[in-house]
Amino acid sequence: MIKVAVLGCAGRMGRNLLQAAIEHKNIELIGGYVRSTSSLNGLDAGEFCGLGKQGALITAELNDLLAADVFIDFTSIEATQTHIKWCNKHNKSLVIGTTGFDDAQVAQLKQDASNIAVVLAPNTSVGVNLLFKLAEMTAKVIGNDTDIEILEAHHRFKKDAPSGTAVRIGEVIADTLGRDLNDCAVYGREGITDERDPKTIGFATVRAGDIIGEHTALFADLGERIELTHKATSRMTFALGAMRAARWLKNAPIGFYDMQDVLGLK
Repeated sequence: MIKVAVLGCAGRMGRNLLQAAIEHKNIELIGGYVRSTSSLNGLDAGEFCGLGKQGALITAELNDLLAADVFIDFTSIEATQTHIKWCNKHNKSLVIGTTGFDDAQVAQLKQDASNIAVVLAPNTSVGVNLLFKLAEMTAKVIGNDTDIEILEAHHRFKKDAPSGTAVRIGEVIADTLGRDLNDCAVYGREGITDERDPKTIGFATVRAGDIIGEHTALFADLGERIELTHKATSRMTFALGAMRAARWLKNAPIGFYDMQDVLGLK
């Protein structure tokens, strides 16, 4: 049995994480963490999720959760940067589902986690991580002969664009083809753009309604195209993937990992 705590549990994703931990037969939920101003402070996590009293406290004090083996963080860049330092100080493993980090911020996270094991995943869905692998395989075979576009759609409340998952798809493809995504990415087009540069990787973003998350890697040639698509219909898929990562982390050596490590896809 692994003991888990959820950081930033007040939002839509946080509630799903709490529920997934409560319902998982191999996980014990220690509690959840919220800001001191949150109305959830002091509530039972099970009652918050509509699952009855579980004895797992929602608290504004991180030290109340020291019994946890692994912490799960789907919050914001600034909050995660604080949480990882606390976890490192207290030797607690961490699953990070927060998105939007740039290269310098990721480097800082690694520096701040010198004593612990961390899974950093822009998307914890098992299906999406299979998509990463399929995108890599497709790029190896036809990537240099096709136009590559990445399309993604999310709900109106999402703050970063393109999504961390879309960027990761682009990174996987670019790395496979020996390109630098920072140099070849095209984020949106407008006006007279001239003929497409075959070495670019394009991104298109939709923000609308309550779309949970949709991603497509498109490889298009003259006469045919391959579309690799993943559609999430519930945030629970991300929560269940996070639980899988948490269980894997319990016995992992100190280091920085991703979901490809968790799923044995490397």
